[in-house]
Amino acid sequence: MTVGDSRIDGRLPPPYFAPGSASFTEFLSEQAPELLPSRRPLPGGPVDVPHGTTIVSATYPGGVVMAGDRRATMGNVIAQRDIEKVFPADEFSCVGIAGAAGLAIEVVRLFQVELEHYEKIEGTSLSLDGKANRLSALVRGNLGMAMQGLAVVPLFAGWDLERQIGRIFSYDVTGGRYEEHSFHSVGSGSLFARGALKKLYGPELREDQAVAACVEALYDAADEDSATGGPDLARRIFPVVTVVTEAGFRRLPDDEVGAVVDRVVAARMARPDGPNAPLP
Repeated sequence: MTVGDSRIDGRLPPPYFAPGSASFTEFLSEQAPELLPSRRPLPGGPVDVPHGTTIVSATYPGGVVMAGDRRATMGNVIAQRDIEKVFPADEFSCVGIAGAAGLAIEVVRLFQVELEHYEKIEGTSLSLDGKANRLSALVRGNLGMAMQGLAVVPLFAGWDLERQIGRIFSYDVTGGRYEEHSFHSVGSGSLFARGALKKLYGPELREDQAVAACVEALYDAADEDSATGGPDLARRIFPVVTVVTEAGFRRLPDDEVGAVVDRVVAARMARPDGPNAPLP
């Protein structure tokens, strides 16, 4: 028995069994386009929604680190103090979001399903370049919203199983994809975070040093940019820090991140502007 296009006998409708693309987004655009973030009605004028910043990422021999602060702002108001902006994309990659928080989280969820759907249909996972290209298409689909001020600007990173290295990809609002080398940051505090990483980054960093460098960069971003949240020691709210290696995606537990933050804050008490970069 069917009601309209919906079946109530527990069986999936025929389109679910028809051969087609391995892209879940393409399937959704044909069967339920209204569920895509890019198909939402455009707002009639400027809107004020929570925005998330700042995301930083750095590679090291054996993996890649991505970290994000926890603040979301709406104009000059702090909309949320503990928002999460860094997510696993799949087992060997992660994605961080900056921009309109609600839309960005929807894009991330769609991206996660896209990668899982491809793996189930094809029996193998996409290459890291393929994943980066899929995310590029999703960002490009949001261009109409971006022109209305609801931009989504992700940062994507992962472990390349073929090349056995960590890699980082950035995007612009049109879906342009750019591979970054060594480190990168996005969001309103990215300028300051990138400046911090320039002086702290080295190609031979250990994992714990790369994590500390990202936490220092977020601290510097929060020190200069009001939209970026620094570590909240009173509430014990710390940055989300993730690591991707050949063993897969791993989010560092709060107590481990808290220990790094405590060391950084203690050092800033003696030197507020942060550590000096060693001269050659």
